[in-house]
Amino acid sequence: MRRSLQTALLLAPAAFILAGSATALAQNKAMPDKSMSHKTISDKALMAKLQKAAPPNVFKGATILNMAPDGSMKVVRKGDNGWTCMDPSGTDPMCADQGGMEWGQAYMSHGAAPQKLGFIYMLRGDNGASNTDPFATGPTKDNNWVKTGAHVMIVGAEAKGMAANYPRSPKADPTMPYVMWAGTPYEHLMLPIR
Repeated sequence: MRRSLQTALLLAPAAFILAGSATALAQNKAMPDKSMSHKTISDKALMAKLQKAAPPNVFKGATILNMAPDGSMKVVRKGDNGWTCMDPSGTDPMCADQGGMEWGQAYMSHGAAPQKLGFIYMLRGDNGASNTDPFATGPTKDNNWVKTGAHVMIVGAEAKGMAANYPRSPKADPTMPYVMWAGTPYEHLMLPIR
């Protein structure tokens, strides 16, 4: 998972959360990280950007969240298919199902990963994250920063069993499937898409 998802989750997309996740996010139920600047774009520009974050049929029925200057999230469009799309970092648009949102909430609050599987699309790629420290805020010489192009993420405690046969190296090859944050409660499977 990427710094952007971390940002998204820390800002309320807690997102990426509880049953009624989009509503909770829009009501800013999570504590925003006051140290981060919040990039805002128009709802129209966001919609154009998010259209390529997930397959068209996912985006078409998804709830769309946009970030306000104060870091709170607002519902731009209420969806009906169980997916939520957003780009709180301004660089990493994503769409998550309910399991992905619950996993994000657990990650954001440093809580236990939910048992069920979650799925997150990031078909426009990401801006990078440490592959060893889920809460790193930038690259260092020893935190194995990795940028992954278009990919999907399979998250949640059940994903650990699924990820057992994939590379778990801190120095991931982002062109091949790999386990991100291996050995942490938030480890998940990264599946690049070419």
